[in-house]
Parts: sequence; structure tokens; C-alpha cells
Amino acid sequence: MEVMKTTALLVLLSVLLVSLGGYFGGANGTLIALLLVGGMNFYAYFYSDKHVLKHYQAVELSDSRHFIYQIVRELSQKANIPMPKVYIIPQNMPNAFATGRNPENGVVAVTQGLLDLLNQDEIKSVIAHELAHIKHYDILTGTIAATIAGAIAAIANMMKFGALFGNNSGRGMHPAVMILLAIVLPLAAMIIQMTVSRSREYAADAAAARLVGTPVHLQNALQKLDSYARRGDLRNATQETAHMFIINPFAGHNINFKQLFSTHPTTENRIERLSQVKL
Repeated sequence: MEVMKTTALLVLLSVLLVSLGGYFGGANGTLIALLLVGGMNFYAYFYSDKHVLKHYQAVELSDSRHFIYQIVRELSQKANIPMPKVYIIPQNMPNAFATGRNPENGVVAVTQGLLDLLNQDEIKSVIAHELAHIKHYDILTGTIAATIAGAIAAIANMMKFGALFGNNSGRGMHPAVMILLAIVLPLAAMIIQMTVSRSREYAADAAAARLVGTPVHLQNALQKLDSYARRGDLRNATQETAHMFIINPFAGHNINFKQLFSTHPTTENRIERLSQVKL
């Protein structure tokens, strides 16, 4: 079922992009959009995990005696998924993410700061959360959503410049309407990406609580991680990868109305939702 949902999302968003390219660029626009979508989806499917691990200078953990390796192995067996690779990010800011296009290619990455801050029960709950993302194909879905959102923003920019410089590729559309669409389209894409990310965070939290048998440890972990995230930024953090982390690495920046456009629910809401999980 999860594979079918992911495939449907990929097809739907790809068709939307190709349709936009065709409408504003005719046959050439359709061809360019097809090539753009094909290239982006190919890269997202096969290489996005390697890219993000390299970006954060994550180091693979091969020592099976390490306690974090043993936790991942224990929980992956309990969750009935293949043992993912384990990476350590050499940063003091505590956080974690999962990546990989499917459970057979799953990766769990945690910062050294997370290992230093949390106790073993809390670490286990965080790992359970990341394994839930892997099991439910959330990583691939989130990557696709982010990639397509970026492409829609690129098309919107082309529309804006076309309107400003009198390009008629918009098939007679008034320049003011093109500029309006150039603003609305990327905003709509951002909201879709945000909605997908938030719903999957709630689902992964609930699955983690069920996997370890209690929501308490994840609630404590989220509280600690959120507190530290508000004190500073994760080094090299980007908006394009922020949705992957268990806690938004830009939590300290998301104040007032900016919270509406965060890819993560508030920690308070997540803790409250966890209190309602039926084990």
C-alpha cells in the first residue's frame, strides 16, 4: 500500500509539472518539463540519500558492538524491516534523521550530540521514530515532495520573469495574472509539502511509541531536542533537508506566523498527540 501511495504521488506531481510546462511553453515547454521531472526524480530516487549524508559529513558506523548499532538492530528486527545502515554525524547539536528510498536501502543517522544528551530509553524511541519513517516509505515521499516543490518554484520564477519582460508564452494570459500565479504556485507547493511532512511526523511518533511500548520516552526526547534546537543551528542545515530531521533544525527561527510554514508540527502538539496514542 505504501509503495502504491508513493508511486501515485510521484505520478500526480510529475503530471502537474509537465502540464504546467506544456501550458506555458507549448511543445517545447512539455519536453523541457519531461526532461526536468525525469532527471529530478531519477536523482531523488537513487542519489538523494548519498547527497544528504555527504552534506552533513556523516560517518558510517560499522562496529556492531556499539550500543547505537545494537539498538537499531534490535528495533529493526522488531519492526520487521531490514537492518538499515547506521551513521554518526560529528556535531554537538542533537538531532537525527532517516534516509533511503526503501527499507532495503534504509539509513539512520544521529548526531553525536544526540547520543551525549539522551539516555538509552530516549535514544531507543528516537531510533524507533526514524525506523517508522523507513518502514512507511516516508523518506522517498518527502524527497519527492521537496523536489517537485522546488521545480514548481522554478516554473513560477520563469512565469514571473516572462510577465515582467513581456514574454507571450503564457498563451495570452494577462501579465498581472501570471505574476499572481507565480506567487501562489510555490506557496501552494510549500503548503502541500508541509502537510505531507507534518502528517508523517505524527504517524511516525505514534508508531515509535507502539514499537517501544510507551510514549513517555519519546515525549521526553522531543522536549530535550526542541530545547537545544532553539539555542542554535545545526551546522550546514538547509531548508531543503530540514523536513528530514526529527526536530526542525531551524526551530529557533520559527516564531509567530513563520510556524505556519514549518515542515514540523510544534513539539507541544506532538507531545500532546503522543499522550493519546493507543498502545
